[in-house]
Amino acid sequence: MSDQIPDSRKTSAALVQIDHRGLSRTLRTVSLWVIGLLIAIWVVQANRNFLVMLVVAWLCAIAMDPAINRLTARGWRRSRATGLVLTLVLAVSTAFIVIFGGVLFSQAASLISSLPTLITDLVDQVNKAFSLNLDPNTVIQKLKISPSQIAGWAGNFAGGLVGILSSVIGGLFQILTTLLFCYYFAAEGPRVRRIIGSWMNPSAQKVFVTTWDIAVQKAGGFVASKALMASLSAAMHASFFAIIGVPYWLPMGLITGLVSQFIPTIGTYLGILIPLIIGFIHQPVLAIYILIFATVYQQFENYVISPRISRLTMDVHPAIAFGSVILFANLFGAIGAIFSIPLAAVFVSVLDTYGKRHELIPELQATDDSPITYG
Repeated sequence: MSDQIPDSRKTSAALVQIDHRGLSRTLRTVSLWVIGLLIAIWVVQANRNFLVMLVVAWLCAIAMDPAINRLTARGWRRSRATGLVLTLVLAVSTAFIVIFGGVLFSQAASLISSLPTLITDLVDQVNKAFSLNLDPNTVIQKLKISPSQIAGWAGNFAGGLVGILSSVIGGLFQILTTLLFCYYFAAEGPRVRRIIGSWMNPSAQKVFVTTWDIAVQKAGGFVASKALMASLSAAMHASFFAIIGVPYWLPMGLITGLVSQFIPTIGTYLGILIPLIIGFIHQPVLAIYILIFATVYQQFENYVISPRISRLTMDVHPAIAFGSVILFANLFGAIGAIFSIPLAAVFVSVLDTYGKRHELIPELQATDDSPITYG
């Protein structure tokens, strides 16, 4: 009976039979996930600036959290305490702009306008010192410092206080939006945490509360400590630059303070590099004075200032910190480089808290200096 199918062949046919209903359901699920991912990417790209403002507002809010908590511990309502702290921050910022705004923007405009001359002078001095034959015009072209671009940069600063007001008016919506969310995050933070937690089961609530506390402690401590240290560093360096006659002393001081604190590992050296070059071009002996002062101040900062605020600092490996700066700078520009480290610290802290650890095998328990043997 050749027309009969053996049982083994029937079994094989049954094994390879496709479940069309299950396959269709799987394809629909995958398609929905892909479509949802594409929509999420589109939404993030379309609202990139808004998301950056939200992150900045959140960092500002948690930086104010310690001062707000002190006031609430004395019986203040959280909304009033937040309003007072935010008002003081705005008052200090406004006072700085009123007092130093004209000098800052006029010096910045002069610095930008004189960039080709500064580069030419620097190249000439390098050629003389090292017997080279570099062409200043070639260097300027490589750096893409064209006269039209410089004119555009200088135009943003040339108006002094008028330029400041124009910039503020032009970005008024972004500033108000950031301040509004900053106040909301700071004043309504506990309420927001309760609302979000009410949507989770108890075990997820525990994870959420721990993650929230880590984020506030790590990121808030970083922003507060670094802002304080950057302000002090900028004030000390700018004052010294003004005393010894360094051109553009106020922008140079701000660059030194901000870069040295918000760029890990190499920020200390990058922050003083530009003032060092400017001083060397203007008068070579100024570079020696700047180098001596920067070295002394760095020791003062390491042994006097940093230990006093060590409780606010974060433990992030330099490689992780530096990599996060590069990543977020590529994604969000200069502002991304600033908030990259607190976000990296939050991620590392959460990973340390909830990451599963295993006991090391004997080969991995050896110290770094111990010889590794195989077999």
